[in-house]
This record gives sequence, structure tokens and C-alpha cells, in this order.
Amino acid sequence: MNINLEEKSAFIAIVGRPNVGKSSLLNRLIGQKLAIVSRKPQTTRTRIMGVLTEAETQLVFIDTPGLVKARNSLDDYMVKAVNSSVAGVDACMLVVEGNTKISKADLALTDKFRQMGIPAILAINKIDLLEDKSVLMEQIMNLSEIYNFDAIVPVSARDGNGINDLKDELKKLAMPGGHIFDDDTLTDQPERVIASEIVREKILRLLDKEVPHGVAVVTERMKERGDITDIDCTIYTEKDNHKGIIIGKGGAMLKKIGSQARMDMERFFDCKINLQLWVKVKEDWRLRPNVLHTLGFNKSDFDE
Repeated sequence: MNINLEEKSAFIAIVGRPNVGKSSLLNRLIGQKLAIVSRKPQTTRTRIMGVLTEAETQLVFIDTPGLVKARNSLDDYMVKAVNSSVAGVDACMLVVEGNTKISKADLALTDKFRQMGIPAILAINKIDLLEDKSVLMEQIMNLSEIYNFDAIVPVSARDGNGINDLKDELKKLAMPGGHIFDDDTLTDQPERVIASEIVREKILRLLDKEVPHGVAVVTERMKERGDITDIDCTIYTEKDNHKGIIIGKGGAMLKKIGSQARMDMERFFDCKINLQLWVKVKEDWRLRPNVLHTLGFNKSDFDE
């Protein structure tokens, strides 16, 4: 294989506590919606890889779940996903929310950076929500004391403020040795996983409280039929009453979920989509590693 020595690349893990906007930042950096976004914490469950290629530089981002205290097998999987992602990258980007105190998750992650001796950039997100921007100076000073960050960049994933500055700092971390992926690659996620995540995002957005986090989505079938792609997804929930809520009166909620998911799928896959959804009960699936494996999570991540 011929390597262009002018080309540079870097694997960068996006880490932080839940709900600080890691997935929104990934989408903004890539310029394409890859990771699902919700105001609810712990939206991201698995490692989602996004690829940004601009001229000679390629940045491969790994969007990780929010670092949480494990309460069940799913949480345990998410914690291990964060740890293994940080262990195999060239650099990390720690995301925090503007005008917030340093959290235990921030301290745990910076300790890991220190142990591994890897470079890290700090992105202070959601600055568009700050009425008084002067609070950023104190926050930057406090965060500078916990780790020697290569750069600290205030940004807004919502309106794009600071994103170009963040890209510039991230590009400085790239090393010569060629690109890892083809220049037109956006993600390593299979199309079935993307379809499942789109459906799960709509459930997160349209439903509330415990129901969304008790839900998993599996794409059972994707098949092209002329200029239409048929997609069949099964929504698994933990309780019978949750199944009823997801379906809704006369099937209204399920229809709404399907309609919004189909529109996003058509934009992403650039074709007409015929989407069919089913809802099934799989009791306490978040507590059972073997069931998690059948739903697409890696069983080895649960093994001691």
C-alpha cells in the first residue's frame, strides 16, 4: 500500500459525563448527523465512529457513552466502552458544559489521561446558553488546574460558534502516516445500526422518563426493492405497560415514531424508505448480559 507522507491522521475519543453534548459536537464537526441526540442523559450507548477528512488531515472521532456509575449490565457495558475507547486512541477531547463545576467524571477521565500520558483538548460546550460569558474565565482557570490540556476551546454545538477553532486545535494532534479510511468515509457504523439508532432517537424525543432508557431497537431486515428500501425494526421494551405507551392509543405514538424516523432515514440513506415497526417485551433486558448480546451489544465487554 502506498502511503502519502503529507497526509496525517489521528484517533480522538470524545469523552465526558452524560448530557454535555458529545454527540451534538460530533455531528457538528463531521457536518452530518451520525450520532443520535436527545436532552435525556445517556443517549449514546455504544462507541460511534465518525470520520472528518479535510485536505491532508483526517480525524477519526469515537463518540463514547457518558461516564456513569454502573447500576446494571447496560451501564457496565457503557463504562467499559469509555475505558476501552480511551485506551486505544491518539488523543482525547473532554467535553464539559459551560458554567458548571468540575464533576467526578471529569476528574476520573483526566486521571486516565494522566496515567496514559496522552494529549487532550478541552471543549467547553453550550456557550450559547450563557448570558454572562465572563463566567468562562473562572471555569477555564479551574479546569486548567486538573490537567495540562493542549488547548481549551469554548464552543456551541448548536450554533457552530468556536467549531472552526476546535477543528484547528484537533488537527494539530494528527500525525504523519497517511489516512486510515477512504476520504469519503463518514462512519464505520453498519447501515442497520444507523437505522436502529434513528428509531431509538425518536423514542427518546417523543417519550419521557423511564420508558426511553428501557428500550432497545434492532433492525431485523434491510432490503432494496427498486428505488425503495424496506426496513423492518423491532422495538424491545422491559414492561408491558411501556409497550402500550410506545404503541399509543390506536397506534398513534408508534405511527409518529415511524413517520419521524422514516424522514431521517430518507435524508441519511438518500432513498425512499418503507419502514415497518414492531414492539415486543423483553423483561429486564438491561440487567441480563446474554440478552444484551442478542440485542447487538458485544458480549465480551461483560466478561470478567
